[in-house]
Amino acid sequence: MLTEAQKAFYDANGYLLVKNAVTPDQLSRLREITYRLIDGSRNVTESNEVYDLDTGHTSDNPRLTRVKLPHKRDPYFWELIRKSKLTDVLTELLGPHTNLLTSKLNTKAPGGGRAVEWHQDWAFYPATNDSLLAFGLMLEDVEEANGPLMVIPGTHKGPVLSHQANGYFAGAIDPDDPLFEKDKAVTLTGKAGDMTVHHVRILHGSAPNMSDRNRLILFYECAASDAWPLLGSGSYIHALGQRKFWDDLQDRQITGDPQLSPRMADVPVRMPLPPAPDTGSIFRTQESAGAKSAFSS
Repeated sequence: MLTEAQKAFYDANGYLLVKNAVTPDQLSRLREITYRLIDGSRNVTESNEVYDLDTGHTSDNPRLTRVKLPHKRDPYFWELIRKSKLTDVLTELLGPHTNLLTSKLNTKAPGGGRAVEWHQDWAFYPATNDSLLAFGLMLEDVEEANGPLMVIPGTHKGPVLSHQANGYFAGAIDPDDPLFEKDKAVTLTGKAGDMTVHHVRILHGSAPNMSDRNRLILFYECAASDAWPLLGSGSYIHALGQRKFWDDLQDRQITGDPQLSPRMADVPVRMPLPPAPDTGSIFRTQESAGAKSAFSS
């Protein structure tokens, strides 16, 4: 699926844009399911275990930031990551044994849909090594006005910046941090069916959606199975207990088998503590901790 040049680019820069990552039939089915899920939010009045609502959400005008865990809302999302071109890309970059950390269907609403402040995913869930990544599959065309993903190339090989604000883990860096070089950011636009890949340690964010349509991106966050979690901000796994965790781990296995010998790597780590007042989503974490915005005028 990937050329040697693409693999080398990802290793050097920490991100990749993969064209036509799904077939037209797969894309059509994904859109159908996605719009059905959005339509199902019409009678929801506050964020819950399925939906994160955006400001101004009504039954006549559904406005969401995301649908949570779409692979648990419709089995097709799970089938896609396990048996498609996405699976090929995943194993080529992370190896034969991989598992899913989480999935999310970001549906950034039009006319000012919420920004995601600059951060490194690694700050949220450090592990024994950094063989982790995120896929962002575009379900509609993503242009500059939609608030596309932005990344800063090469930062996946640098330090973990502070994600603290007001004494909390805020899930966002301080835009005044001297190590934050926003002028080096690359904007990742593309056509429906294209997919971004970004390394767990790369700095990234996205501006508000100022267009007149939703920005629909399906995200999968994945790990090599020998990358064992140290701590996860707001993570459910610590409350499961040993047996339920084992069952859950097997349920999240995408390819291969669980690896019981963690691979230890010399990688920088900061613990995502103390937790923000509200850790229900990255949006709530950043807002409730009072993270400073890099996108406000």
